[in-house]
Amino acid sequence: MKILVLNWQDIKNPLGGGAEVHLHEIFKRVVARGHSVTLYCSRFPGSTETEEIDGIRVIRQGGRYLFNFYVPLRYWSQFRKEGFDIVVDDINKIPFFTPLFVGRPLAGVVHHLFGEAIFLQASFIPASYVYLAEKVAPRVYRNTPTAVVSESTRQELIDLGFPALNLVIVPNAVNDKVYKPADDIPHGKPIIGHLGRIKKYKSVDHLLRAFQIVLLEIPEARLKIIGDGDFRPALEKLAEDLGIADRIEFMGYLSEEEKVRQLHQMRVAVNCSAKEGWGLTVIEANASGVPVIASDVPGLRDSVVDEKTGLLYEYGNVEQLAQKILLMLRDENLRNRLRTEAIEWGRNFNWEESAKKMIEFLESVIARKTPRTIS
Repeated sequence: MKILVLNWQDIKNPLGGGAEVHLHEIFKRVVARGHSVTLYCSRFPGSTETEEIDGIRVIRQGGRYLFNFYVPLRYWSQFRKEGFDIVVDDINKIPFFTPLFVGRPLAGVVHHLFGEAIFLQASFIPASYVYLAEKVAPRVYRNTPTAVVSESTRQELIDLGFPALNLVIVPNAVNDKVYKPADDIPHGKPIIGHLGRIKKYKSVDHLLRAFQIVLLEIPEARLKIIGDGDFRPALEKLAEDLGIADRIEFMGYLSEEEKVRQLHQMRVAVNCSAKEGWGLTVIEANASGVPVIASDVPGLRDSVVDEKTGLLYEYGNVEQLAQKILLMLRDENLRNRLRTEAIEWGRNFNWEESAKKMIEFLESVIARKTPRTIS
């Protein structure tokens, strides 16, 4: 297959997250299996207009905030003439509305829709823009065959009118050569971890407030926050205001190898997000032998098996989160049981299998060759 992928960002974009990892890990394996892949995405400071990354031809144009306007123009001026067998639209934040202008086989990829959670991340005007675009998108995309990353997202799209037969789950996964458990269970000071981009809707401030409560009973506990993002300065200020800054280490972006080394020191990882498509960092932690406490929201309730690979808590309930962290730190038997099941759970998610599912999905879309209509 000759495949064109449209996404806001590529794997090298410093603002990229789980969606970009999912895309890159799968499509570099698609290339390795003999297919050709072109990724069209936005530019970022220091980037080049064209580049090849792991066999993927990357073409960049426009900035982060206007890239969606470039997509139809570049498609009509160039890409529609290049003989692609299929176009893959990674629907993320503001949709490109490709069913309105792409005339050949088209497939969608959806991690999650923000919904009202976008107002936790952005100010009112840009948040309203994303919110309204997502309201219109189901009408445009509902007849487009779509790959989703979790059962929660699948059900969300069905509720919006997408035919169930048009949806297939192609899950996030982990590199099991990198993410694997340590030989020894961590000892010493109890370390709590958080992995992922530091964005407002990820609600890491809830973890800081819960950690303040934890310190009242386990003053030797420490918190390590791995990742970066535009909400980091606000979190650092909050840590100062709460008087717990000396117990928290903001580690920024780490290589995969260093991230795993840090995971091996953690007793538990926490994810407080208001909504996720799946929760890639959950499975990375699990595969490394770390159980996860997460908010009981779409996506995270798929990646965390409650009381088996970790614990779920009511989103926004800081006191409940603190008590579950305390339970995990104090109850070694519980922690070891969850650790064992988390490792087994993490082994279920393999990028090679996800790539295979994506190839089968794209081949099936090409084979249909059915016209898409907007209803």
